[in-house]
Amino acid sequence: MKEIIKRFIPQILMSQPGLLKRDRKRISQLKDKFKGQRCFIVGNGPSLNELDLRLLKDEYSFAVNSIFYKTKEMGYKPTFFAVEDNHIIKDNLKELIDYQCEYMFFPSKFKSQIGKRSYRFFANLDYSFYVSSNRFFEKSRFSKDCAKEIFCGQTVTMINFQLAYYMGFTEIYLIGMDFNYEIPESAIVDGTEITSTEADVNHFHPDYFGKGKKWNDPKLDFVLQSYKLAKEVFEQDGRKVYNATVGGKLELFDKINYSDLFKLK
Repeated sequence: MKEIIKRFIPQILMSQPGLLKRDRKRISQLKDKFKGQRCFIVGNGPSLNELDLRLLKDEYSFAVNSIFYKTKEMGYKPTFFAVEDNHIIKDNLKELIDYQCEYMFFPSKFKSQIGKRSYRFFANLDYSFYVSSNRFFEKSRFSKDCAKEIFCGQTVTMINFQLAYYMGFTEIYLIGMDFNYEIPESAIVDGTEITSTEADVNHFHPDYFGKGKKWNDPKLDFVLQSYKLAKEVFEQDGRKVYNATVGGKLELFDKINYSDLFKLK
């Protein structure tokens, strides 16, 4: 029985309740809403602790997953929030339900668990990237119509890239993208699923994927593949992505100093 369940889990992950017309319509109303504006896409690496996120108060910013730790710590709250990972949602369901910002994007399959609110948007996330039997397995794709679908691509940042493009942002600044992971020897590894047995060393807060929480093998080679596609899509349309992360190992995007971005404002 377990083997049968395992065989069908990928299909279950792909099978989401049909998006209601009003869900699609609500997302479609965001197309080019912020055309010509700049925004920040916030990663969750330890380097995030070296930045003053209060500078983002009057900026548009995208954040993900357990960013609520930063909100509790220093009051930073993003304009846009997104989550893709099933583990993140299951391990932090109460926190995610209690959290609130202007625009929050969730996979439609979790709509009944999370509940409807005016600031919550339920999107059709395509999980084909993770399904070994699918022709798009581990192949990065980029949606230009987020009302129709958003493609997963090894990192939740890829969700925010697609949303930012759809909304019309032309200058994207990445922060907290350390692009560096280590799997502790104490971690329990079961295939691509990892369970922490101690504090998280890969993110800005020790409880992010702390003791008892599950996470997936980051597979940075596939993350880079998705980033390359995002860079290409933005640049083909005359838009630009910069990396304002402090340090880190992501060399794909042109580097820029975070504090310099606020000197003329």
